[in-house]
Amino acid sequence: MAIRTQRLTFEAYLAYNDHTDTRYELVDGELCPMSLGTGKHTAIIRFLSKYLEQQPEALQQNWVAIPAMVGVRSPRGTRWDTVRIPDITLLPHAQLKALEARECVIDLHELPPLLVVEVVSESTKSVDYRAKWVEYAALNIPEYWMIDYLDQVAIVCVLDEGRYQDTVFREGALIASPTFPSLNLSPAQVWMA
Repeated sequence: MAIRTQRLTFEAYLAYNDHTDTRYELVDGELCPMSLGTGKHTAIIRFLSKYLEQQPEALQQNWVAIPAMVGVRSPRGTRWDTVRIPDITLLPHAQLKALEARECVIDLHELPPLLVVEVVSESTKSVDYRAKWVEYAALNIPEYWMIDYLDQVAIVCVLDEGRYQDTVFREGALIASPTFPSLNLSPAQVWMA
């Protein structure tokens, strides 16, 4: 649900402060409050953040998994700006370090995240499956996970020539990830979070 205000530019969005703890995505210039997820939604984000945080160490990579605190500026087809805040964003430590002295938003001219995760909820399902699928592909984010505990599926979208190729994982099937080739995780493990 968008907040009815004057449309904001990207710069105005970065400076916006309504003196509450509400976090907003910016969609076509309109503020969209991010609702609090269910306990299950939160537990899955927490579990996956911790799990993915351990994986780079095993691969000897210098990456960090950040839960719901990094914005990604999105190229939509309108003249108004959009900024998404994925449930989990995987970045190289150096890229996170470069964000230290400014708002934690990856701009269009910057390298995209290595991977983003959205935990699907009733209120975000169509946006996660449609709009973000297109936007994240346009940003050249190599891998996008949709963790849909409502339908009991994990979908790994891998960028191939500018378009995502989706693979659906159910129950005990191990999730295959190009970013984490030795991943030993099934959707059933995620649902138990």
